[in-house]
Amino acid sequence: MSRLDEIGERDGWRCWICDQTVDPQMSVNDARGPSLDGLVPDSKRSGNAKKSGKHGGGAPEVASERLAHRSCNTRKGAVAAIVPWADHLFVSDPAPILTSVDRLQRKSGREVMARCPTKADAEEAATWLLDRLSRLRPGFDVTTQVESIAGQHLLVLRG
Repeated sequence: MSRLDEIGERDGWRCWICDQTVDPQMSVNDARGPSLDGLVPDSKRSGNAKKSGKHGGGAPEVASERLAHRSCNTRKGAVAAIVPWADHLFVSDPAPILTSVDRLQRKSGREVMARCPTKADAEEAATWLLDRLSRLRPGFDVTTQVESIAGQHLLVLRG
């Protein structure tokens, strides 16, 4: 089994960027074909890694790979990807998903992710967000909460 097949199986043959299905039979040269996107640790991306390859004196950080469509991976390039909220969700002022999750992984706590006009909209967005995060950050334990304040319904992510 090739590295692409292993990662494709692990990721459920879904692009981590757009969350759409990746066809494992499609050519890697096709725009919708499979490709591997290297995940560089935050410390290396920001230039804070020590020359020993260790961050903060702990074990060396290892870059991992995730499955992406060739076009999604190419369009992203070497910059941080933006993971969009689903079009069918009714959210206002949505927070950048990856930025918020990265912050929660570093410091834990609470992040307000969006405002919604109804509790049902907020609960639908919360269900979608947890499902999406299960593929973006497998193993990262987060919960959602809907807080109703002054006629607004806040979608809160806790980690």
